[in-house]
Amino acid sequence: MTENLISVVDDDESVRRTTTLLIESFGFPAAAFESAELFLRSGHLHDTSCLVLDVQMPGMNGLQLQSHLAAAGCGIPIVFISGYESKDFRQRAVQAGAAAFLGKPFSDEQLLQTIRSALRFSHRDDSLGQIEE
Repeated sequence: MTENLISVVDDDESVRRTTTLLIESFGFPAAAFESAELFLRSGHLHDTSCLVLDVQMPGMNGLQLQSHLAAAGCGIPIVFISGYESKDFRQRAVQAGAAAFLGKPFSDEQLLQTIRSALRFSHRDDSLGQIEE
């Protein structure tokens, strides 16, 4: 298992590449996928500690992937990124448990702080789950 793997799912190759490189520059391992379906088939689902996810994509969109993961009991923290500012998308994502929703373009510092916050939340949930067992 890769510790703190950050998976990036975005259909825009330049966003996917630059976001992945930025995450790696923060010191985190990163994996990139051009679609939700490729992410689900990748074998990285259980290694992913945080998911940076585009909202608008062909095929399964980000909100549908979030719903699919929740239905499967997968509690990966999700940081949504979107070039389309929509209060409806933002509200639906946050109500469904998204860790954050960032509009594109976002600053390096915004992304870093958001990922760190999502990872802290994720690790807190993991330790709570271990105590309850």
